[in-house]
Amino acid sequence: MKVKRDMNGLTEDEFLKSYDVSKFERPSVTVDNLVFAIDEIENNDIRKLNDKRLQVLLVYRENHPFIDKWCLPGGFIKMDETLEEASLRTLEEKTSVKDIYLEQLYTFGEINRDPRTRVIGVAYMALVNKKETKIVDESKNTDWFTIKQIGDELILENDNGIIVRFPDLAFDHGKIIEYGLFRIRNKLEYTDIAFSLLPKEFTMAELQQVYEVILDKKLTKANFQRKIKNKVQCLNKYKTGGFRPAMLYKYNGKKH
Repeated sequence: MKVKRDMNGLTEDEFLKSYDVSKFERPSVTVDNLVFAIDEIENNDIRKLNDKRLQVLLVYRENHPFIDKWCLPGGFIKMDETLEEASLRTLEEKTSVKDIYLEQLYTFGEINRDPRTRVIGVAYMALVNKKETKIVDESKNTDWFTIKQIGDELILENDNGIIVRFPDLAFDHGKIIEYGLFRIRNKLEYTDIAFSLLPKEFTMAELQQVYEVILDKKLTKANFQRKIKNKVQCLNKYKTGGFRPAMLYKYNGKKH
């Protein structure tokens, strides 16, 4: 086979050996992980379902830049790993979850998004069942924050009463959460990602709650069950302990 040479008479091996990697500027790349979970609040009234709320995992920054600010878990990618491997690695550093729904959300590349240097951020979105998720770093540095709508404003609040407004998050992570909310609400219409937020067995009412919490609106029971009936399988057993037993179901497809 004839060896191909470029206009300078170089073979590919010769070109690569002489290539100057400093010829072009190389921005840094990070992964920013948006982890959604459904939290359940115990209700003392046995006639009612436990309340649910949509939460996101945040990390408290103790160093510059953005010291004393909250942000999404993440970090810089290594030279020998893919973007998804970097996302999984940085998630595992904060949580015990490995088998999760994970998808690339968006690439954020505004020039001044990081004051240290030119940094391009690739955001990933993960959906987890909070009951099966343990935060490895149990100090004040990592915590779950509930997404709340106050008038026209979205805020984040943890169980210690710490309130974080979206513009006050480090870097551009408020924009990432807003975009993630937009994405997850739209994907409810044509995917089955909601089941990633549920235990393996659930009642129809619990499933409807998850949809309502994410969409932030009430749904009609009959319409919801008609829409969802082909996605679930009845287990012919009941969940007990409440005001009346409720039939249990499981997801009959593939979550991811």
